[in-house]
Amino acid sequence: MDRFELRRLDYSLTEDHVALQAAYGQFFATHCGIETVRAAEESGFDKNLWERLCAMGATTMALPEAAGGDGATLVDLVLVAEEIGRCLAPVPWVDQVCATRLLNRLSGLSPDADETAEIVGGTRLVAFDPHQDAVAGPRLLPTGSIADTVIVRDGPDNQEVVLLSFGTRPARVDNIGRLPMAWVDPADADTRRVLGRGPAALAEYQRALDEWRLLTASALVGMVEQTMTIAAEFAKTRYTLGVPIGTLQAISHPLANMAITVASGRNLSYRAGWFMDNEPDERPELAASAFVFMAEEAAKAATMAVHIQGGLGVSAEAAATAYLVRARGWPLAGGDPGASACHIADIIAARETA
Repeated sequence: MDRFELRRLDYSLTEDHVALQAAYGQFFATHCGIETVRAAEESGFDKNLWERLCAMGATTMALPEAAGGDGATLVDLVLVAEEIGRCLAPVPWVDQVCATRLLNRLSGLSPDADETAEIVGGTRLVAFDPHQDAVAGPRLLPTGSIADTVIVRDGPDNQEVVLLSFGTRPARVDNIGRLPMAWVDPADADTRRVLGRGPAALAEYQRALDEWRLLTASALVGMVEQTMTIAAEFAKTRYTLGVPIGTLQAISHPLANMAITVASGRNLSYRAGWFMDNEPDERPELAASAFVFMAEEAAKAATMAVHIQGGLGVSAEAAATAYLVRARGWPLAGGDPGASACHIADIIAARETA
């Protein structure tokens, strides 16, 4: 028996995992209520919450110890992402984590020690383009309006991975996901540093894309679970013909489907994270698969939660509405999820052909 045989089938959490998830769950429950989420909708970013989160080590943990980080695994990061989605935290943690990990793999965080400390600590925000297919010219980035530096594919035939800095941040573009989204044009950058070029650099960029999809899928898992909780609590307190509406099949069956979505998406995310850390070449399609699955199911679950609450659910002040727009908008931050589905098809086709 090889050392991974049992783990390939068992993705249960360790005591350390449970403690980590509980710590971040408590943090967001304390500092990120629905009022905080609503207050940050205009900018898509809560600076105070971000500073508190960085002080907990949420950005440091994602980097290897050699880069000044804590060397967390992807499963560790999946657990944090789930808590971020559960409370709709208006912080760019997923993008920061994926971008800094990519930057470290390509060339080290920075030739400047002070800048490295800022990146590790999260005071310098780093964004990247999470679209599967590279484009030329301006591109819409989910954290473009708040990032200090940006990593994109550019150059001849988009074969270079470059780090861009801008003297003036672009204006935020309004979007359904309430993200700090903006159009970013590499031609407008004040400084441009090539981090790598050719197949090796692009392979590292693809890994960052997979990590972004995995962590976004995990955030959607937390989002769906909280949406289910809101709908279930409502169904317990509303009666029709003398019985709770939750006892009716039209309510109980959709709630059961939400629970199945949560369990399925969570297990798939754990599995994808484990394979990416330990056997990245064995199942490279898992991260994108988790993303495509949750991108579709999160929108369905959030829509059903609104339906269960009837007129209250569609009111502007209802929490269900906040979850609905983000369940639809967050997956679109990386472009059409169909591009990820095509990426999965390419991987499987190549494997079957081989």
